Amino acid sequence: MQTTAVKDMRKKYSDYAKLDDGNRYELINGVLCVMEPGAAQAHQGVNTELVRQFANYLLDSPCKVFHPPFDVCLNACGDDDTTVVQPDVVIVCDPSKLDGKRCNGAPDMIIEILSPLSARRDMLVKFNNYMKAGVREYWIVDPKDKMVRVCILINGKYDFNDYIDVELLPVSVLEGCEIDMKRVFDQ
Repeated sequence: MQTTAVKDMRKKYSDYAKLDDGNRYELINGVLCVMEPGAAQAHQGVNTELVRQFANYLLDSPCKVFHPPFDVCLNACGDDDTTVVQPDVVIVCDPSKLDGKRCNGAPDMIIEILSPLSARRDMLVKFNNYMKAGVREYWIVDPKDKMVRVCILINGKYDFNDYIDVELLPVSVLEGCEIDMKRVFDQ
């Protein structure tokens, strides 16, 4: 989803938490960004199918799947936290990171679904923030090209592979979990 910088003044979580104007925001490195409303039908279809497959796999598991609007405070979410994101799909396996409203600290897995306006941000800015925060697995899903970039955190850096026309895509952080990408992209 595309975001637009609102102000160039450094903000923190306490500023973000006070927002109540009907818009959705993310806070990236202290910059407050309004998220553009309404995702394309392809984006929604891919998101829904991913969430469905993860939710089915995670039944009776301590791991939980979330989708927007759901805040992820990458830096443990104190009042001084300057990065709060709303990824398309979030997997959290440590229940102590959940406080009933958000995830505090790096989730186990994040998925961002590209749109023409969000591609640069998801592939560069968020990529670096997720790596720095310690997100163990990050998928960047491109519905247009039916491609998935799978980034696995190894020794503090992402090692990544691109998958095109793959039917079943294994999830590194969830042993035995495979996502049916044919179903995901046939939305």
